[in-house]
Amino acid sequence: MLDLLSSRRISPFSSTIAGINTLWLPQENSVKTTIAKTLRLCNALPDSYLCSQECFKNNWPTHKSVHKSVFRETNNPWPGYRHTGKIRPHYPLAPKRELPEHIKRPDYDDKADGTLAREVLDVAGKAVRPGISADEIDCVSPIDKFVHEACIERNAYPSTLNYNRFPKSCCISVNEVICRGIPDRRPLEDCDIISIDVTLFHDGFHGDLNETYFVGNVDEKSKKLAKVTMECLEKAIALAKPYTLYHDIGGAIDKHATSNGFSVVRSYCGHGINRFFHCAPDVPHCASENKAVGVMKPGHTFTIEPMISEGVWQDEQWPDEWTVVTADGKRSAQFEQILLITETGCEIL
Repeated sequence: MLDLLSSRRISPFSSTIAGINTLWLPQENSVKTTIAKTLRLCNALPDSYLCSQECFKNNWPTHKSVHKSVFRETNNPWPGYRHTGKIRPHYPLAPKRELPEHIKRPDYDDKADGTLAREVLDVAGKAVRPGISADEIDCVSPIDKFVHEACIERNAYPSTLNYNRFPKSCCISVNEVICRGIPDRRPLEDCDIISIDVTLFHDGFHGDLNETYFVGNVDEKSKKLAKVTMECLEKAIALAKPYTLYHDIGGAIDKHATSNGFSVVRSYCGHGINRFFHCAPDVPHCASENKAVGVMKPGHTFTIEPMISEGVWQDEQWPDEWTVVTADGKRSAQFEQILLITETGCEIL
């Protein structure tokens, strides 16, 4: 099982051979990779020509300025990638946001508490409407203060920012995007569904929450998908008490989802959370391929965060090495809570 923000790497060499846009390959890989970027951009321009290596070396600043329109207007930075659904990335992303020096950083940037995370998630949820982009929800508009600024207001660090080089302050997943969506400039459309995953680091602890929201007028099947996903979470929470097997959570979720005609994503799971963003135990949401070990004991803190899909349970990952989508392009929904096991049951943090 993989937690939601574990990174699956794609070989730079194989990606280049496969024809995936080299804009996403790290610049330090090789001189050949950097030249390939230039040649690919040249080919994207009208009346273009292929630059020589010497031309690239001596004239890169000027050369780069000529190609700004290519960067600015692309909605698909990976022309060789076959998308499973209708959602397309809209690049470039807004610049990565910085935080004031007084905000305490988690270890990867130089008792879990979900209270502040809930406040920030509610701020983000209120911003959801047709026409706004996920990038705007992640960052800030001149009027409304969204995720990044809401974290700063609470003296909290947005845990996703810089986590394994994730570039944004929250994950926003639209329609067939299951999880780990990078907020970009695509405007939300009427009838979209959007999952917002907010995690805060405050006073040495992480708090992690996720909810699915409707954008404008949503069809009945999407409403049912979100409803069943929430019910799956509720049925799992009902089992949370001392000496329940972690393995049993997946069975309850899987049974309810499949009985309603949906499937449970198997590649990603709930996780322990405290001073670490992701740690033991793993909490699978499925019945099959569930190898969870251990029992719940007082003091354990962990997330349950079922991802339920309209179609198949299989997933694919975009070339950005983060965004996870359904393999058939159908929609997926998610809800998440943090639980603390007490002597008599559990507390939702």
